[in-house]
Order: sequence, then structure tokens, then C-alpha cells
Amino acid sequence: MEEVAHQLEALFSHVLDGQQSLDEPTVATVRQNLDLIEDLVADVLKPEPTRPLSAPGPKPAPPGADSRAPATDTADAGSGSYLRVGAEQMEELSDSMHQLLSELQADAGIDDALRQIELEIRGLRRSWDHLHAQVNALPSPMGQSRSKPSFLPRLRDFDQDLKALFRKVSALSRDRRQSSWSIEQAARQVRDNIDRVSLVSAETVFGGFGHMVREIARKAGRDVNVRSIGLDVQVDRQVLQALKDPVMHLLRNAVSHGAEPPDERRAAGKAERAEVTLELASRGGRLAISIRDDGRGPDLRRIERVAVDRGLLQARDPGQPPPMIDQLLSLVFTPGFSTADEVDRLSGRGIGLSVVAEAVRKLQGSVLLRPRYPHGTEVLLNVPLTAARQPLLLLEAEGRMFGLPSHAVERLLRLPANALESVEGRPTARIEIGGQDVVVPVVTLAALTGSPNAPLPSEAGHVKAVLVRHGSRTCALAVNAFHDVRTMLVSDVQAIGLSELVSGTTFLDDELPALVLSPDRLVEHWIRNESRLAAGGLGIAHRAPEEERRARTILVVDDSITTRTLEKSILEAQGYEVLLSVDGIDALHVLRSGEAMIDLVIADVEMPRMDGFGLLQAIKNDPRFSTLPVILMTSRADPEDVRRGLDLGASAYITKQKFDQRELLATIGQVL
Repeated sequence: MEEVAHQLEALFSHVLDGQQSLDEPTVATVRQNLDLIEDLVADVLKPEPTRPLSAPGPKPAPPGADSRAPATDTADAGSGSYLRVGAEQMEELSDSMHQLLSELQADAGIDDALRQIELEIRGLRRSWDHLHAQVNALPSPMGQSRSKPSFLPRLRDFDQDLKALFRKVSALSRDRRQSSWSIEQAARQVRDNIDRVSLVSAETVFGGFGHMVREIARKAGRDVNVRSIGLDVQVDRQVLQALKDPVMHLLRNAVSHGAEPPDERRAAGKAERAEVTLELASRGGRLAISIRDDGRGPDLRRIERVAVDRGLLQARDPGQPPPMIDQLLSLVFTPGFSTADEVDRLSGRGIGLSVVAEAVRKLQGSVLLRPRYPHGTEVLLNVPLTAARQPLLLLEAEGRMFGLPSHAVERLLRLPANALESVEGRPTARIEIGGQDVVVPVVTLAALTGSPNAPLPSEAGHVKAVLVRHGSRTCALAVNAFHDVRTMLVSDVQAIGLSELVSGTTFLDDELPALVLSPDRLVEHWIRNESRLAAGGLGIAHRAPEEERRARTILVVDDSITTRTLEKSILEAQGYEVLLSVDGIDALHVLRSGEAMIDLVIADVEMPRMDGFGLLQAIKNDPRFSTLPVILMTSRADPEDVRRGLDLGASAYITKQKFDQRELLATIGQVL
């Protein structure tokens, strides 16, 4: 399969370079190779013959084996998936479950105490009613003195009972708070133990890499020593499987670029045998993977030259300083980027590193390439230990809620607005980092996420900011408010494709989605667009007064609550008034009610009751709305659908697969 895939890659590379045309014979060759791969895969997945009853079972574990060791692999049988779990892990899970049950039982005891207090309150109520009746039955004031002793003792008893009741209520309130805290901690322990059961040792997936890399190096005529460190770390099986191919490719790259000929290594004062290291570590709920070599290190001049040739960088004038190392090295993850002089089995097509970056980002992680000193290169991968859940800092910028993975947050800042400085027209702050005063750029999060002219938000003379780091670059993201830090489920956003800065979505308590941002891509975006995003200088002036003219109103029509809400947040951040409808019928009701003056309709095509085409036709056939502009934004990218929408009178047709919020805002600006 690998050989066939390499042949296809080479063929596609020749087509892209113009060395070969995509004619009928070439297409036929591609299809034959794809069919061959499909046959090879089917052959691998073919079920094995049923094992005879006399066949030996699995070998028993050797004496003294660690019962905590999880499964060495997973296996599919029929339609189910099976995972071996260490006995001690199950015991810990059982213990934590019993602890949670005991806390719940203790909580039930508080309910009994509440019922007892309720009975005592009823008794006090009856005593008070009886005492009240006695007071009302008193004779005239002249006779009151004679009857007074009869109810004073009861009044004193009532007062004592009332004080005792207050003490019980206070104690019960304390017990309730303690019980709630204990239950929460016990539930967290159960959750953590359940998570641990789903974790497996990295050895199960990466254990054979050392042998594979040595075999690859041997076939390439290179002498390489491969070291593996930390393979006993426990990681979600899905994460390991998703990283299997990316890590293998990085190890191939380390052999290809890091294993020089022996004479070259001797001349550089190195050992004749090259060394490649794979190291894994668990840090703060994250998996850190390092793939490093002791080779030549990245060729920064060649990377810059290739970037200029591909239009990723502008050519430098003589005497102009070179780009920053982080900026240069981030370019190697661009699709098709390669510095290899020739294509071989190990490198040269410029495909692998972009695939590595995409796989890591799908896991809400980050990838970083950096030189090692005195020799070599290191690639750092940082991903969550579990695939779906991760700790997020929830924050607000220009009325929109965002989630920022907490592992990337260096510090939360409250900066005096009058202490900010302007460096080359860009707002900066002096922050102590590692015992030194460091000048850090300050940029509004809203400016990075689609509102380039947003001012720095300030409150009571201070600016709230999040200090984030990517490589050697540090940036302070100014926000309107910090809300909370929670461990939340993060979903992928492939179908929405809103922005390269977004790595996922999560749902808040009100079931509204919030965008989860990628800290690394935020900093990279800042580096690429530094001059444009900082053009406003300090820009701390409070928000400009509302424009005298009426704000434009846009009606968003989509049956997906996620898409509706995300579009609403984007448009409101630009100052538009936004109304929402769930389908074409609902949208027509809003238009015909006359309750709001609509300036533009943005509609999906695939909706229940009345789709986008039907809505567009109804709008254009109604004399009251025939001039109302309509933008269709849908996943239906078929040319016939595009032509139909434009023929019906749509002002623009945007496909969600290629959707970028800047394109949407630019289109709206042209239409309005």
C-alpha cells in the first residue's frame, strides 16, 4: 500500500508541476492505483478463519507482571470493540463509585434533618397559635396583670425553641455546603477514574516505531540509533491512533534530514552514528511529544528562499533584517512546502508536514518546529490526553463568548491603561516574565477574530488581557471579561469552516455554542498581520458613539442553531442588527409582519417546510420585497444549484465548504 501511495504522490506532483497532463490515460492510471489500494485494504481487513477449539489461548501474564498495565492493543470482534483494562484500575473505579454512593447517602441524611426541622416548625406554629389565642382571650387591661404569669413561661419556651431552630438551620446549611462539595469531589474522582480506564499505554501504538525507523534508515543506507522515552505514559486510545501516522512521518523526516553521512558528522565533531529520539510526557492534562535529531538543523536561508519563491514571503532588500525564526519555521507546515532537492521514499513532496499540522489541530493541539543547539532539529506536538474534553478559559470579547484552552494561558493580566506604551505605533505593555521586564504587544481579541478596528476594551482605567505564548513569541490578548475555567466537551467545526483561528465549538449552560480558539494560530495570525492589526496605536478610547443613521438589519435563515448563532455573533460584532428564522416559512412571516425593516436576507438552502430556493422565489415574486437582496449560503456547491440560485435572483451564493467570515463580510458590504 505504501509503494502504491508513493507512486500516486509522485504522479500528482508531476501533474501539479506541469510535467505531466491530467489526460485520460493518467486518470485511468490513478483509478487503477486507487482500486489496487482498496483491494489491498480489503485483503488486510478480511476476517481470519475461525480458530479451532484446540488452538492455544492467549499466553498468561508472566509472574510479577504489573496488573495496572492496560491493554497492549484493542481488537474488533463482530460489531463490538474490546479493551483490556488493568485490575487495579477497575478496583480504583469501584472504590470511587462506592465513595460517591456514601456521599449520596450522607446527603440523604440531610434530607431527614430537613424533615425533622419541618416538624419542629409545625410544632412551633401550633404553640404560637395557642399562645396567640391566650393573648386574645385576656380580660380588660385591669385584669391583664392577673393573667400575665400564665403565658410568660410559654413565651420564654417559645423564644428558646426558636433560637434552637435557628441554630439547627445554620448547622444544616453548613452541612449542605460541605455535602455538595464532597459529592462534587467524589463525582470528579469517578470521572477521572473512568477516563483512566479508557487510557492505554503509548507503547501499544508507538512501541514498534524504533524497529520501523531503523529498518527505514537501513534501506536508505544510513546508520541511525533510535531512542524511545516515556512510552509508559497513559493516553486516550483515539488520540494515539490519530497521532500514529503524523509521528511516524516526523521520524522519517528526522532520518531524511537529520542523518548526515559519517564523514560529514566527523567533520562537525559528532559521533558517526546519528541519533533520533522520540520522547513522550504527560504535563498538566496534556500529552507532549518531542521528535528530535542531532543532524544539520533547519536550513533557514533555504526555507526563506522557498517561501519567497512560493509567494509566502516578500523578498528582502539588502541590509534588511531576516524574518524571525518562529515565523520562518511555521511556514514549513504549509501544504506543498519542501526544501528537499529531490523526491525519494523519505521526503521531498511537501505533503507530510501539512498533514501532521492538520491532524494535530483536529485534536485541539499545537505543533512547533525549532532548532536544537548545538546541532539538530526538534518538533514538539502538544495535544490533550483525551480526545473530546479539555479545560477551557471562557472569556468575552465584543459581546461574543470564546473558549481558550487553559494550557496555553501563561497569565491573566489587569493592566493600567495609562501604563501602556506605544512602540512603532503599536500598543505594548511591560510585563515581568522569568524575572525580566519584557515588552509584550497588546492586541484586542476582537481584532484577531474579525473586527480589525476594535479598540482596546477598558474598564475603570484598566485593560483585561490573557498572556499567551507560541514558541518564543508572547502576546497579550485584550478582552472584555473573564468568566470561568471549566473542563468541557469540544466538538469539531469542519462543517462550518468559519475561521482558521477556530479549533472547535463547545456549548454553554444556555445551550448556545461558543467558539474554541487555537492559541497558536492566534499568535501566528498576529505575527502575519501585526502592522495591520496594530495600525490604530493605543486605541484605548472608549467606544465611538452610535452612528446617527439606522443600523442595517439582517435576517439570518438557517435550521441549524449552531450556524444561526455563529453568524449572528459575527454580524453583531460588525454593528449589524440581526434577526433569526428557522426556515423559509418563518422568514416570510417575519418579513410580512412589518415589525422590522429588513435590509438583507442570508439564507441556507436545505431547510424543512420551505427551503432557500423557495424562500428566494417567494421574496422576488412579492412586489414589497422584490428589491430586497438575498445571499444564499449553503453546503450545496453543485454548479447547477449555484446557477439556479443566481437565476432566481440571489445577490450572491457562498458555499460553506470554502466559507471565511471575511468573505461574508466583504460580500455584505458590496451588496449593501
